[in-house]
Amino acid sequence: MNILIIVDKPEDWPLQIPGVTVVGSQAYLTDPFFATQAESNRGMSAAGQAVKVFNLCKSYRYQGSGYYVSLLAEARGHKPVPKVGAIEDLHSRNLVRHLTEDLEDLVQSVLAPLPGDDFQLAFYFGRNPLTGYDSLGHQFFSLLQVPLLVVRFERHRNQWSLHSARPLGASEIPVEHQAFAILAATTYFNGRMQQSRKPPPRHDLAILCNPDESEPPSNAEALQKFRQAAEKLDMHVDFITRADIGRLAHFDALFIRETTFVNHYTYRFSRLAFAERLALVDDPDSILKCNNKVYLAELLALHKVPIPKTLLIHRDNIDQVIPELGLPCVLKQPDSSFSRGVVKVEAESELLPKVTELLAKSVLVIAQQWLPTEFDWRVGILGRKVLFVAKYFFPAGHWQIIERDEQRHKLREGATLAVPLDEAPQDVVNIALKSANLIGDGFYGVDIKQTNDGCYVMEINDNPNVDAGNEDAVLGDALYEEIMRVFLRRIEAARRSSR
Repeated sequence: MNILIIVDKPEDWPLQIPGVTVVGSQAYLTDPFFATQAESNRGMSAAGQAVKVFNLCKSYRYQGSGYYVSLLAEARGHKPVPKVGAIEDLHSRNLVRHLTEDLEDLVQSVLAPLPGDDFQLAFYFGRNPLTGYDSLGHQFFSLLQVPLLVVRFERHRNQWSLHSARPLGASEIPVEHQAFAILAATTYFNGRMQQSRKPPPRHDLAILCNPDESEPPSNAEALQKFRQAAEKLDMHVDFITRADIGRLAHFDALFIRETTFVNHYTYRFSRLAFAERLALVDDPDSILKCNNKVYLAELLALHKVPIPKTLLIHRDNIDQVIPELGLPCVLKQPDSSFSRGVVKVEAESELLPKVTELLAKSVLVIAQQWLPTEFDWRVGILGRKVLFVAKYFFPAGHWQIIERDEQRHKLREGATLAVPLDEAPQDVVNIALKSANLIGDGFYGVDIKQTNDGCYVMEINDNPNVDAGNEDAVLGDALYEEIMRVFLRRIEAARRSSR
């Protein structure tokens, strides 16, 4: 008994697939078998596989049968589809729109040829009987995780928008759709059966990445090395994208390998994964703190970590920049990254225009003393342990690691040289660890300038680069394996604490 389909009445769903059991909602809620079986096997089937519960009840209203099916499935260690959190999402029209906002372009392209201003679609496990709508259905299924779903769209000023999304009970499937719905379910479950013929991995890890990102934190070769390292530890890896947020609850861990921002879907992924108690890198607190250089400047100064002479600029103290820091100096947008939003001021005439431009986006801006060096140290830290140390060099004749044109396109990037940990200056390693520990136990890249006067922390980055051929040049595959071992330890610790 690996897969349970829960319906209001078993006769509502005439489905016969090996390994799939149809159960009435009343039986699932009240028959002691389902509770005692879950208790004895900790939510696993006799074959040691997680039991999946597909809730096809007609209504998910609060404290109704459908609601309790998903709620008790979670309590029993089963994996319900949809989860109670997804049911609550469905009850909030605004939240459903928020969850599906990433589908805006797809909705417009798929629905553009339609006449009229109102359109409704039924999706059965992400599929629709009409040709041309499966791409949309797949995305809704991934986001909302509702097997039988009705969505309604409205058009205003030639733009389609989602009006509502609601579950469809098995008994509500129109007669003309019943054969297709059974086919869609059969295809879906047969696909799962094919996948489950191999012994299942112990854990499932999602790696969030964006194939279209021009400067991702890990290149394609590094991503495959992460996958291989995870498989050695009996973890299955799925590379997911922004459209897969609805699938997060079905994983044990999330590794974000896409550039993170606070006002961005990467932060939403992190928040949801944290709420679902997944083993998580990067956690939302780390994203929030590391993405704001104003916060970092205050934090490091408070704990007496050496940083370049720094001034928080606002509209009333611009005239203090040159007397306090001299020229040249560096201005930083609080959420700058990859050398974007960081400018060097060399002449007094440049100061006001550049500060004004940055203040248009944030009421506070960072100004720092200019510290010329040949390279920056980067110390990679995970779980309060140093993983790698590297030198990030600057392109010849430039003052940043990445040189960009006026449109912020990358022109050149400096070389990266990994350094054995025992050859790295101890002062650099110590100050990096102290700084990262102020944030948490996540994955951080601490940038440090080493001058004749000492070491200075420039910033603490969440989501640090791990590129094949760069940061892994000393440890090789062992670097990826150590990161995956951290995930394994955290997953197993989470499971022990939930027992």
